[in-house]
Amino acid sequence: MDYKKIIQEIHEEVMPFRGDGNVASYIPELEKIQPDQFGMYLKCLGGADYEIGASQTKFSIQSISKVFSTTMAYELLGEALWEFVGVEPSGDPFNSIMQLEYEDGKPRNPMINAGAFVISDILYSRLDNPKEDLLKFVRIIAGEEDIHPNAAVIASEKSTGYRNASLANFIKSFGRIENDINDLLDFYYFQCSIEMTCRQLAHAFQIFANHGKLPGDNVQFLTSSQIKRMNALMQTCGFYDESGDYTFKVGIPGKSGVGGGIAALFPQEYSVAVWSPRLNTKGNSVMGIKALELLTTKTGLSIF
Repeated sequence: MDYKKIIQEIHEEVMPFRGDGNVASYIPELEKIQPDQFGMYLKCLGGADYEIGASQTKFSIQSISKVFSTTMAYELLGEALWEFVGVEPSGDPFNSIMQLEYEDGKPRNPMINAGAFVISDILYSRLDNPKEDLLKFVRIIAGEEDIHPNAAVIASEKSTGYRNASLANFIKSFGRIENDINDLLDFYYFQCSIEMTCRQLAHAFQIFANHGKLPGDNVQFLTSSQIKRMNALMQTCGFYDESGDYTFKVGIPGKSGVGGGIAALFPQEYSVAVWSPRLNTKGNSVMGIKALELLTTKTGLSIF
């Protein structure tokens, strides 16, 4: 597969979409980002790397962090995790409260905000240093120490996080959150504010493409069965209420974030990360979605 040629073609073909969409202005700090950037990094499990554009530029991973926190919670609780949070697509926006009302406060899945709060509560209750432990985990699977949270993004999210606070309090009213809401949201904003490059994200997602192991490493982060379930969650729930359309167009597991990033994978072949800050109305990167659609079309590789 001539990935170098394919990545170059993708870069050229997404450029006409450069002005489409808007940055996540409801988080003031994200609104400051130059919006027309694009980066892509593809990491083959065999060792080859391909990149183009702003692939080494750091950005706030936002909801992509939900994959990392859910992985840690799954490692801690095993299948008991699904007693706390479901595995069904929501079909609603990532910050919706409606389903919680008639589903006894149990979030549909861990890839929406409500589910992420329950996952954060699990980690906060069971880890002595949840922030440090999460950051350590991300650094290990990315293979780099130069990964840090952005204090300005944390402050920005706290200053405008009224809906998140209401969601978390509503879930707590059903007895599904143990910890203080302010402590919980502080941890959640910490994880969302972590900054990574496309390169770092692509490396971190290798474990999901390689049965729970980093290539060349015998450390098993999750079992093959658990990785199968994590990939299924990303496929069906990783793009909020656009997950069905994403699956129809792209056809590989992935997770988006409102910072404009998307990390995805094709099992046993590659992991890939794309970044472009302008989002569509569903909160997903316009150029990022298009780039991944072109990738699976040009390679002829999808899980279907």
